Amino acid sequence: MGSVLLEATYAMTFLTGLSLILLKLSINVTAPRQWTLQQTVSDAYLTYEKAWAQRLPFSDLLDTDSPWPEFPQKTETQVELGKLPGGSPIFGTVIRTRIPDANNFPADGGSGTVETNPSGMRVYNFQSLLTYSVGERQYAKSRTVVRSQ
Repeated sequence: MGSVLLEATYAMTFLTGLSLILLKLSINVTAPRQWTLQQTVSDAYLTYEKAWAQRLPFSDLLDTDSPWPEFPQKTETQVELGKLPGGSPIFGTVIRTRIPDANNFPADGGSGTVETNPSGMRVYNFQSLLTYSVGERQYAKSRTVVRSQ
């Protein structure tokens, strides 16, 4: 009877050790997935930013209360990028600004002339910079939309 109990104890100890090793391996497999998920969510948010800059009327983009103020001014907005499995939110900061093209007329922020810009085109770069953190690391991603009129 004593040897059966001893064998059962050995078997339970072995199975417990094996289950801990398998648990550690499964955690190691899921950790990179969380990082990949956060990268995908941040890319999706920047796709939204890009689409927003592309669809807003040009007059709204150049207005005084534009989401993209003229450089060197900028707007900073805290945003929720999405949620991780389990409902934990992912937060980031979006910094927006617009930069006029150097060939714009002086009234439009450039130094162009009728000779260099005969059609009077107004061209702007609308930049969105997203900063966020994953664990201890900080990340930054950006998108730029070029619009002209």
